[in-house]
Amino acid sequence: MQPAKLKKPPPGKTWKEVNKERREKRKQKNEEQLVKKARVEEEIKKKEEEKKINEVKKVSTLSIALPGSILDNAQSPELRAYLAGQIARAACIYKIDEVIVYDDKGEITEVERKKMKRDCTLGDARPCCLQLGRILQYLECPQYLRKHIFPIHKDLQYAGLLNPLDAPHHLRQQDVYIYREGVITNKPVKAGKGSMVYVGLQNDVRVDEVLTSGTRVTVKIPTEQEDPKKPHGIIVSAAVPRADTGIYWGYSVRLAANLSEVFAKCPYRDGYEMSIGTSDKGTPVDSIAPKSIKYKHALIVFGGLSGIESAVKVDPNINVDDASLVFNMYLNTCPLQGSRTVRTEEAILVTLAELSKVRSRSSTSG
Repeated sequence: MQPAKLKKPPPGKTWKEVNKERREKRKQKNEEQLVKKARVEEEIKKKEEEKKINEVKKVSTLSIALPGSILDNAQSPELRAYLAGQIARAACIYKIDEVIVYDDKGEITEVERKKMKRDCTLGDARPCCLQLGRILQYLECPQYLRKHIFPIHKDLQYAGLLNPLDAPHHLRQQDVYIYREGVITNKPVKAGKGSMVYVGLQNDVRVDEVLTSGTRVTVKIPTEQEDPKKPHGIIVSAAVPRADTGIYWGYSVRLAANLSEVFAKCPYRDGYEMSIGTSDKGTPVDSIAPKSIKYKHALIVFGGLSGIESAVKVDPNINVDDASLVFNMYLNTCPLQGSRTVRTEEAILVTLAELSKVRSRSSTSG
């Protein structure tokens, strides 16, 4: 039996050098596996964090609905804009979550249909409803985002003269906060690396989701960043900041073709648990029990020049003669009024102030 031949090392190398190279390769392979494992664990942790963030705490919401026809009563374009600005300010002051602009003029004739306009986000509606909805959206949007989201439009001609909302989510560049409103940019990003979001800071924020440019989003920006000049954020629901921190985060706007659609297209799963109609024919607000104002999602409806009764009468989907039957409560929030009429923008402030007092009495009485 012949002895086994000893294997020779590669030309120009000793066995010591060969073994050293092998050890280095094994070490490099192990390091790559550890890095890969760390990345997988980090990805899992990130997904769990995102899931936790998007599990929104249940907070009570308050919505208001008003007819767009109130703009037609204003005598000039400047006054129409100012009227919309008053409503936006009232909604912000009393922390309204949703503003619904409904049509109280009844069926649309063929002549009116030709005059109707369409908005890519608000849909088809009479010009007065679209203008009110558009100005409300514009004022709610943080100033640094407006030029990216709202093109020049006739309805917004005088919006720049209106009083700002100065809402908590209208952050300045120097303000430091974990949440910010942003807009998806069209800046190029490597495949699979998500999108870039402009949030009013010097540096855009990268998010993992791939979204259409021009889309408005709410972003959570963790305080601890690997590279502060290249921040990374997480897109969350617009309801998360308020649920997480308790800070008011603006209102949403939608249009309704009539009063019944205000209820039918409610964005909340179980609808509005409490609905309140306002009218001079209603029950005086002082006579209601404090504990009766309890809700998860509440809706307060205001009428136009002819009141809620007119909106109920022209709605083909409501088959009642008594408007009070449409609501859980039908209240007169200004029973001692000195004027023959209370304008809708005035009624909103009065009603929200009165109901706020009722809720305060409820909380103090236990």
